Amino acid sequence: MPLQRKLFLEAVTVMENAFGRLQEQVPPPQRVPFRDGFVFRFREQTIHQALILKLARVITGLRAVDVLLQAGLLQEQGAICRMLDEIDEDIMFLVAAVTNDRVTELHQRYLAGFWAELFADPAHHAGQVKKPDAPRRKKIHAYVSRVLNEGAPPAQALEDLSRTYSGYVHAASACVMDMYGGDPPHFHLRGMGDTPLMEDHVYDVWNYVYRGLESFIAASKAFGDEPLVNVLYEYLDRFIEASGDRAHPELKVPRPPIRKRPVPP
Repeated sequence: MPLQRKLFLEAVTVMENAFGRLQEQVPPPQRVPFRDGFVFRFREQTIHQALILKLARVITGLRAVDVLLQAGLLQEQGAICRMLDEIDEDIMFLVAAVTNDRVTELHQRYLAGFWAELFADPAHHAGQVKKPDAPRRKKIHAYVSRVLNEGAPPAQALEDLSRTYSGYVHAASACVMDMYGGDPPHFHLRGMGDTPLMEDHVYDVWNYVYRGLESFIAASKAFGDEPLVNVLYEYLDRFIEASGDRAHPELKVPRPPIRKRPVPP
């Protein structure tokens, strides 16, 4: 059963409510002078503030997926899903430093790149864009697998899905050719809502909503917000039940207790 849009929007609303609660638990952004005006920045640049920014993009990413699906723009929806792959992994990577491990050198390097400004000069001159010295994706992937998944590789289905959606980001030929078809054959430049691929893409989106909820649960554990963790677990079980045969019954299992660990200064 594909993901029903009503359930999709309900789940995103739950995430938005959780976001509002977590956002209140970090120092807010402050005005920082920039050129002739100002920009908002988190001055403290904590790991929890980084989680807030990543969680914000989970919500807007899922809302973008909804808009693109409504328009039948499946190539662009696939690209957003690939972005969500990395955002969710980043969240788990940051959470693990608080709940399962410590802030390692890899985390410090990641955060240094994450908080770095894009331009070396506030005047924003061409040719002065800075490339952050961020760790390679495979190192983040390996860390998450080792610390959170006990070294087990991700499910093959997720690996295949991620690899496929990477083609949408880079406009790989095989992915772009998905736009071609019909009678007579032509490129569907105004959306693919009337093609057989539409149902497949709607079906796949369930994974991203489920993983978004998991990301919010993990982040809530990192914040030490046990009441919110419990509320989100209860909703996740309801979400799984409402998903019918789209969800594997083993997903609804006893939840591990929250473990609170302070972030080292």
